Amino acid sequence: MANGTGNRKRRRFDVSRGALWAVLGVLLAGCAGQALESPTTWYGRHNAVKPRGDRIVICHGFGCSLRTPVDFSAKDLAKLKRIVAAGASSPAAERKALARAVRWQERRVAPTVGSANDKGGFNFESGVPGQMDCIDEATNTTSLLLTAERHGYLKHHDVRSPVARGFFLDGRYPHATAVVSEKKSGNTWAIDSWTHDNGVLPDVMPLEKWFAQFPGN
Repeated sequence: MANGTGNRKRRRFDVSRGALWAVLGVLLAGCAGQALESPTTWYGRHNAVKPRGDRIVICHGFGCSLRTPVDFSAKDLAKLKRIVAAGASSPAAERKALARAVRWQERRVAPTVGSANDKGGFNFESGVPGQMDCIDEATNTTSLLLTAERHGYLKHHDVRSPVARGFFLDGRYPHATAVVSEKKSGNTWAIDSWTHDNGVLPDVMPLEKWFAQFPGN
């Protein structure tokens, strides 16, 4: 009798665990699908402004509640081109170059936006000018990447829509990242600057690895 009760409990646990993993699988598949969306969809969803011409509208204050336009000069664009061109030898080299480009942009816009002291990771300074959450960071990085793409600076990658992970049920806070995909292989990569302070190289990793991470990993 005891064994029968134990078996029933074990079966219920297995079913519950299986159901949870099924939900996780569907959600992760949905997140992966976001990378195939047009970035325009992301901008519309988050009340952000897509870059136009050589103007990037920097999101800050959490959830793109504050928006500050920054115009890139010819000198800025030449600098961006040099940074990205340094990675022309391979997809891996270009991803490293894109990380350096993100670092450059954060330092470039900081005096205008007031984001020099922006702290990476979890903080609760919503609405504070210059402080950025992951939505702000993912949007700003994507804006930079789209600008580089429009000018023909990217050789090995296409810019995708940012994606989000985490929904509390799996023990993770919601989080978002910018995404690029390799032109030849189609492999997708996260470029995530939210985890670091302003002006520090962002994390760059395969998107599936990024999806699997928990905060702090």
